[in-house]
Amino acid sequence: MNPQNSAFQQGHEVSLPQYAHHQVSPIEAPGGLPEDTLVLTQKGEVRVQELQPGDKVITRNTGFVPLRAISSHSEKTRMVRVTAGSLGHTRPEEDMDLPADQTVLVRDWRAKAIYGQNQAAVAVGCLVDDEFVLDLGERSQTLFTLEFDRPCVVYAGGLEVAITPSSPRSRQKAA
Repeated sequence: MNPQNSAFQQGHEVSLPQYAHHQVSPIEAPGGLPEDTLVLTQKGEVRVQELQPGDKVITRNTGFVPLRAISSHSEKTRMVRVTAGSLGHTRPEEDMDLPADQTVLVRDWRAKAIYGQNQAAVAVGCLVDDEFVLDLGERSQTLFTLEFDRPCVVYAGGLEVAITPSSPRSRQKAA
């Protein structure tokens, strides 16, 4: 764990039911899923770019939830690689790159050791340890943003990824 990480020091919070609150604001840090990330749906695993509004996505906290909208944008952003199996048994199943501000649900020893909780919603950039979670630096990336009517945790690429409804401000910015 790198306590000097600037995202860690900012200490923004995200509000997700049932989970500890740590490290990211949905307004300032929308995150997103890179192209070809597999998302678990009622129909099985579907590549994020193939999802359509109305698809039922399986969530950890509320079962099947219909996808309200999906958008994509390209940007240069700090990316983090989570190596296969580094966040629990087969989590993720293979190496996965995410934007540093993407919130993930951590339910392994890190949640207890770092946050004093059994589980914590944390910006993945806060987990960089230079061994299993690697800072890849700034990269140009196409990211897909999923929109739901309520906060939820979806299964994406073998990780539990937190999604919060976008604020009116971030929706205007995307338009």
